[in-house]
Amino acid sequence: MSTEHLIPPDLLEKYHVKEWRNATGILTTACPTEWAEVVQVLRDFRLLKSEVRVGGGNRSLISRRIDEPLYAKDWVEKKFNTSIIVDADKIDSPTHSVDCFKGGVAVEMEWNNKDPFYDRDLNNFRLLFDLRAIQVGIVVTRSWELQKIFKSLGKGSSYGKATTHHEKLWPKIEGGGGGGCPVLTFAIKPGTFVDDGEAAYLALHAKIKEERAKKAAAKKAAKKAAKKAGIVVEDEEDDEG
Repeated sequence: MSTEHLIPPDLLEKYHVKEWRNATGILTTACPTEWAEVVQVLRDFRLLKSEVRVGGGNRSLISRRIDEPLYAKDWVEKKFNTSIIVDADKIDSPTHSVDCFKGGVAVEMEWNNKDPFYDRDLNNFRLLFDLRAIQVGIVVTRSWELQKIFKSLGKGSSYGKATTHHEKLWPKIEGGGGGGCPVLTFAIKPGTFVDDGEAAYLALHAKIKEERAKKAAAKKAAKKAAKKAGIVVEDEEDDEG
């Protein structure tokens, strides 16, 4: 029996919701504090036109609208140090970092990555659940219906069919990608979209442009220093989230 009836009605208006292995029931009973905080963050979330127009990069502004309010509530980005021990042999088996973690609940925000990132997240949930490190995994992503908005803003090509949206995620959930781990997914609907005006876009664009210029200069300086020291620096993986 599904426990999706425990989702607050106002969230169902803003998100497509799907659960695996009664994740909502576990959250409401075993992790009530964490669940209340996730609900509040999702309830307050708005998809701002200015941020869609500006675009992403590592940890986009839209992803940070989920992450940062949780961090303010003492959630943390968490990398678990795991290993396998056989007799006297210990083999390190590190998992991928979880975007937000607190009290046995792991939250991943996948706004605009390639869809194999879903496989990574679900496999991570499965491993951590089997190791009793988490009780529930949550994925927040976008709905395919947002494509109409992106196209109207000239951003359609940035959000293709092979990127992270709910129609790519759900078959992976139903196929058991998370194993025995209870998983709850939220896909952002067009109803969260807010046109915050041209002035907001221009101000944000100027701010982001300045931040990117500073970051590029710092990266160039670091590479120059590393080259001088004989150190090879690899480019970071693009994880827009």
